[in-house]
Amino acid sequence: MSAPVPSVLPAAPPPRPENWWRRRVLGPLRNILKQGLTPPQLALTVALAVPLGLVPILGITTLLASFAAVRLRLNVAATLIVSHLMSPLQLVVLIPLLRFGARLLGNGQGPELSLSQLQHLFATDWTSALSLLWRAGAGAVLLWALVSVPVGLGLYFGLRPVFRRLLARQVAPAQVQA
Repeated sequence: MSAPVPSVLPAAPPPRPENWWRRRVLGPLRNILKQGLTPPQLALTVALAVPLGLVPILGITTLLASFAAVRLRLNVAATLIVSHLMSPLQLVVLIPLLRFGARLLGNGQGPELSLSQLQHLFATDWTSALSLLWRAGAGAVLLWALVSVPVGLGLYFGLRPVFRRLLARQVAPAQVQA
């Protein structure tokens, strides 16, 4: 006769640590959904914050995103989080936008926008350097405005169903617990 084997349930695996994406992006978005922001409002928040986070004028992102969120009665914190998550991409696209902007508004005339050219112009003729930077900045903003409208519309219409599904997932476990 053998001794009875005690039934031991296997231990549950320890919870996996959350990665950066879940902790810094998905978690705050889920918390916003729990606070009553509707999926269309959240989609509008992201659709506005992404282009505003990529504006080719450094230092204006917070002002623009806050103004847009207050004006449209969106969550200011969510708008700022998303717009500032775009900062690395903003730095990547800044120089190409400035170069194309200088070409666009320079009509192919005048000096090329490069660091060595700007250094030379500031050393010899600072008014030409400021004029070149002004044209480059104005052209970059114009290009950004042209590109940001379709990007924002695409994000808005593409994210509405995604956020609707996320909200449904958040509501379903809450109903099961009740």
